[in-house]
Amino acid sequence: MIKVFLVDDQTLVREGIKSLLSLSDKVRVVGEAANGRDAVDAISASSNDVDVVLMDIRMPILDGIDALRELVSAEIQIPIIMLTTFDDHESVMRAIKAGAKGYLLKDVSLDTLVESIEAVNAGNTLIQPAITERLIEGLRGKTSDFDAADYPEALSKRETEILRLMAAGCSNKEMAQSLFRSEGTIKNQVSSILAKLGVRDRTRAVLKAIEQGLI
Repeated sequence: MIKVFLVDDQTLVREGIKSLLSLSDKVRVVGEAANGRDAVDAISASSNDVDVVLMDIRMPILDGIDALRELVSAEIQIPIIMLTTFDDHESVMRAIKAGAKGYLLKDVSLDTLVESIEAVNAGNTLIQPAITERLIEGLRGKTSDFDAADYPEALSKRETEILRLMAAGCSNKEMAQSLFRSEGTIKNQVSSILAKLGVRDRTRAVLKAIEQGLI
């Protein structure tokens, strides 16, 4: 069972998410905090007992992105999914640059939330497809603020197709089924895409591709 730490300054929201997750037999909330400062302190003290953090972005005292930066600086390598009611691309970019592994709106279904927790726990990154659509519109013409190749190597037609599926939030399994390829083949092609774009994860690959006008 995946152990989750929940951070949100609104008690009703926090309790609602906790109640929602209690319906799943795949995850368990093992701790909670109402602001980023308390979250950093609690997670730092019990990092071995936490698998995934669900963190609100906008909170008093210390917001979610600054809390994430502190955890990363302390070399606490727990994947963090940002939860928010705000879907502006600037927050997405700041969260990704800080090291967030996922970004979801708070109105996600239980299935989507659990699948996202499982994904980042397995080492993957994700952005909710609904947010990706807004990113594509909001980031056109802007430059990303993270390390990436200035002049990415050209992608093949198949790699571009896979990149579009990545932007839609598809997992390797879903892409394999859609393209009639094995998961191993898809995984290798995703690795090739990351190398050509000069980025280290799928989220940055999607954002770099948007910036470059590849998708």
